[in-house]
Amino acid sequence: MSLFLSRVRLRHAPDTAALARLLLPEDDDARIAAGHRLIWSLFADSPDRERDFLWREDGGSAWQRTTFLVLSAREPSGGGGLFDVETKPFAPDLSVGQTLRFRLRASPGASEPKPGAKRGKRIDPVARALSGLDKSAREEQRDAITQTVGADWLARQGAKAGFRLVEDRDEKGRSRPRLRVEGDDWRALPRDGARPVRFGSLDFEGEIVVEDPAKFLAALARGFGRAKAFGCGLMLIRRP
Repeated sequence: MSLFLSRVRLRHAPDTAALARLLLPEDDDARIAAGHRLIWSLFADSPDRERDFLWREDGGSAWQRTTFLVLSAREPSGGGGLFDVETKPFAPDLSVGQTLRFRLRASPGASEPKPGAKRGKRIDPVARALSGLDKSAREEQRDAITQTVGADWLARQGAKAGFRLVEDRDEKGRSRPRLRVEGDDWRALPRDGARPVRFGSLDFEGEIVVEDPAKFLAALARGFGRAKAFGCGLMLIRRP
């Protein structure tokens, strides 16, 4: 399986600067929708192409510092001259038992049984966990619930994808994943002539242990969670 990792930035040129706020709006939701279209332009070499890449936005809100990181099955080749693109093969040398640091922006999903339906109803697990609490309890417990639900969701992903979370013991001997989960951001992305695309996202950062290198690499290429077309699902890894 050939993969490529690219660092993509808008060209620092007068013509690009004149379009910068159209290409990267200040509104967060509109910006993600615009990023979706911009990254598609790098891979849209035919009208019937299916998405075979993952991406996320990094850097500051100023367009000059905005960087898109893209993991793809093909080298990016389009973009209409708007971008500076640095691409290299992505072929990490992974081994069983190897520890990696990672960053991941993901939209966790779960399925709730729906009477009479073959498929369950898709739910957001954090929203589900918070739904039974009153307003004051939600505000008080949101961070702890986000951390717990996010860690549980990612551990389930790892069981299917060839990795596990690194765990430490606290002063009471309880196991705690070496993981930080933040965000619980909700998005409503505008679409022409259709209802907005709605999803929640979390940011994960921590350490994992590789248990099945081939399975893990395949999972990296597929991505994790929902909303992969909109900047979620790309796990970035590095050695500690």
